[in-house]
Amino acid sequence: MDEDRRIAAADAVAADETFVFTAERGFETTEGILTRDDDGAVVAYTNYCPHWRDVRFDKGSGALVRNGELVCGKHGATFEKTGGRCNFGPCEGAVLDTFEVTVEDGAVYLTDDDWDSAEPGLSAERDLSSGSRIDF
Repeated sequence: MDEDRRIAAADAVAADETFVFTAERGFETTEGILTRDDDGAVVAYTNYCPHWRDVRFDKGSGALVRNGELVCGKHGATFEKTGGRCNFGPCEGAVLDTFEVTVEDGAVYLTDDDWDSAEPGLSAERDLSSGSRIDF
């Protein structure tokens, strides 16, 4: 696998936590989170709530995971870790955008053809979580 697409060691992705990464394509970046679905497979979703796309799930210290679901810290919407469907909250029925990832030789790689590379951590260029919808 291409080392530019390596996100993390597979054992760094726990079922009850998330691991944040940044995907890049040319000058464009976006953030994603890795977690494990109900079957233990590593899955990757975009790192924002579809209700308010400026709200990160994982601000760098892990997203809130409760009862096996991802929780939006802004308004409490919950998302199934298998499939990413919102089953409670203002965006009920919406589905999180995904990234294709593959686990090989003990590491997680971004295999989504829409993106050129990935690296662990938050994007330095894209701060989506102002914490407020009002700027002063």
